[in-house]
Amino acid sequence: MGMHLVWEEESSHRVPDSTLGELCAEIFAPLSRSDQRSKGEMYLRGLLSAGGRKSMRNIAACVGDRAAEQSLHHFISSSTWDWDPVRAALSRYLERSLRPRAWVAHPVIIPKAGRHSVGVGRRFVPSLGQVVNSQEVYGIWAANEETSGPVNWRLALSDDWRDGPRLGHPRLPESSLAETPLECVAGAASEAQAWAGGMRRPVVLDLPDSDPAAIARRFGAAGLPFVAGVRGPARVTPTASALSGHEIREMPAHQLLRMVRTLRRPVTWTDPVTMGTRTSTVAAVPVRLPGTHRNLLLLGEWSGPEGWPQQCWLTDLTDVPWGALLRLAKLAHRVATDFSEISLDVGMVDFEGRSFGGWHRHTTLASAAHAVHALATGYRPQLVARPA
Repeated sequence: MGMHLVWEEESSHRVPDSTLGELCAEIFAPLSRSDQRSKGEMYLRGLLSAGGRKSMRNIAACVGDRAAEQSLHHFISSSTWDWDPVRAALSRYLERSLRPRAWVAHPVIIPKAGRHSVGVGRRFVPSLGQVVNSQEVYGIWAANEETSGPVNWRLALSDDWRDGPRLGHPRLPESSLAETPLECVAGAASEAQAWAGGMRRPVVLDLPDSDPAAIARRFGAAGLPFVAGVRGPARVTPTASALSGHEIREMPAHQLLRMVRTLRRPVTWTDPVTMGTRTSTVAAVPVRLPGTHRNLLLLGEWSGPEGWPQQCWLTDLTDVPWGALLRLAKLAHRVATDFSEISLDVGMVDFEGRSFGGWHRHTTLASAAHAVHALATGYRPQLVARPA
């Protein structure tokens, strides 16, 4: 899935108090002060209940009064509580509740009218074919075929934000200043894995502007298996055993996959919109990337009987059946659907403040709102046997 471009939508969600209370008790336990735990639950209730845009005013009007607006603003934008322990608790909660199969990286472009919100800048958005004044963020989601929830976020910073503090902004954390999209995703995924008890779970990602070899090196160094979308022209070299009777040379990924299309086999996967079963054909071939010595697998998907592959992925999960790999890759569709249907409605992109810490605190609580709504809709994980 590509970069998600979002616009304002209106809705509200009401969930059982028992579900909300259970999650709040767990994720706010790291907050040492009772008033912070109380405000966290109040803000979370506002994200779930307030109609329209989840502004501080709308949240306060839904759960309190005018005084609540000021106290909630301070709690989010000016307080000192650390969002990492709250995200860690949320990650452990989803680990038990969802039994996720993968971490999925989901990039989002958030259009902004002004230039003072942290991280805002003018960026070219390929889906629109134009430059958009916006924030660029990357979420890491715990996902299975039935549902998903975000657990960690990174805010990408353009060069002018890295060069020094903007007017009215304090100096940003050094750890955030040099992060490319690849570093955003790998760093956030490494944290999520540690929070969930070190579970070695694959990361599904699609970073079209990142070098596939750099992706392989970065995730290899982090000890994180990956399934990465790649463009057809990406250069790969088949291993000696991959193309019997053919010259072993570097070539575009889609050309190599077309050469092995006779190996294709059908694979079923779940459409996250209809929850119906769909079928694609896939083929895979062992490859290496320029400048690397790691053995990888190039996977291709076709929706019809002929032509070039519709999508391509590279993975270091070389011993995993092809069908299981395709279903992992399709979890990106699950996340994109849940982002549109739940995250937007609980205010994930609605933070109006300017501070770096405020953005992270709001996004953390919006992630919790997403989780409690998703779990309150009656989802229960099911263990289903699937063919390879």
